[in-house]
Amino acid sequence: MRSILLHVHDDEGLESRLQAALDLARAMEGHVTFLQAISYDVVMPGDFYGGMGAELIPVIREQAQTLREKLEQRMAGEDIRWDWVDEPGWAETRLMEHAALSDVLVVSATEPKELGGGPSRLAGDVAINARTPVLVVPNGTAGFDCSGPAVVGWDGSPEASRALRAAVPLLKKASSVMLATVTRDGKGLKFDLPPTSGAEFLSRHGISAEMLELPGKGGHPSEVLGHAALARGATVLVMGAYGQSRLLESMLGGVTHRMLADPPLPLLMAH
Repeated sequence: MRSILLHVHDDEGLESRLQAALDLARAMEGHVTFLQAISYDVVMPGDFYGGMGAELIPVIREQAQTLREKLEQRMAGEDIRWDWVDEPGWAETRLMEHAALSDVLVVSATEPKELGGGPSRLAGDVAINARTPVLVVPNGTAGFDCSGPAVVGWDGSPEASRALRAAVPLLKKASSVMLATVTRDGKGLKFDLPPTSGAEFLSRHGISAEMLELPGKGGHPSEVLGHAALARGATVLVMGAYGQSRLLESMLGGVTHRMLADPPLPLLMAH
């Protein structure tokens, strides 16, 4: 996880995801790429000829430049290797393009207030389409302690397996690792991989993991996982993203959809 791609946008979550990216870079001796996607697609009601939208373009450029200068001043005092990329276009598109040669993407868990402030659609988009693990940072997070306990949501699914593989460099730094499986109605995993397979995989990388089965009665799996992680003082929760379709998750309240709605701690996700 040495190549870290940070989403740059002037919103309420910027400071939290910036600090998380810097802490991760220090722990991994990594490099942070600041990616600022600047969209000039402005639609004004009643502006049939685009005149008012065109007038806003210089304002958008100036705001983007001001943010860049602010962050460049901030980074002048940091001991981190970094570079800056600014490109026109939508954030989702540019992040997915640069994700091809990135080890991890850092995004916020919450939409900016001007977009409603709900669960981040961007986080879900890049988790599904970028094929790169995504570190989702809740607003208000003061930092990212890579040496703290880590909890892995494990169900033997392909998504959970990819997340586990992606998390190996981070789990090597963790003070402890717990593989947590949420069961319902006394049923075990619905996938082919046995419960011990995740721990066996980690052992080959020199990582010892505690296995824990969490009864899912009386709570949604996302809540059960979140409570277990907080109870153990975890600093990161590793989990697969969207084991079923995103639309179905939003309709039925899937684990990923529910977790992104209010993550209790930073999430490392992979699809």
